[in-house]
Amino acid sequence: MHIQPLEALLQRGVDNAVLRFTLGSHYLKMNDAGTAVAHLQRCLQWSPDYSAAWKLLGKAHALNANTEAAQDAWTQGMAVAERKGDHQARKEMQVFLRRLQRSDQPSEAGSF
Repeated sequence: MHIQPLEALLQRGVDNAVLRFTLGSHYLKMNDAGTAVAHLQRCLQWSPDYSAAWKLLGKAHALNANTEAAQDAWTQGMAVAERKGDHQARKEMQVFLRRLQRSDQPSEAGSF
């Protein structure tokens, strides 16, 4: 899917968690971490219990070399995933967090 139709939805006033998550995911794939962060944060305003959004938000922050924000996102995301019983998302965020904590180089953030 191309990003333009999704952006067009926003321009027309359509705004919801799924749209913001999808945009954030696409921008992350395009290595535009700053734009991904903005969309994922908006997604989480709509739906704070969206575990997958927390996971991608942490990835976007890590890609942006903002390790403190990545740690915060994954820590909050693990708590959400635990409450929801989303064990796979919790495990993935744990792994990402451990990698980040062991990492001395921001360039390793791409491995998330």
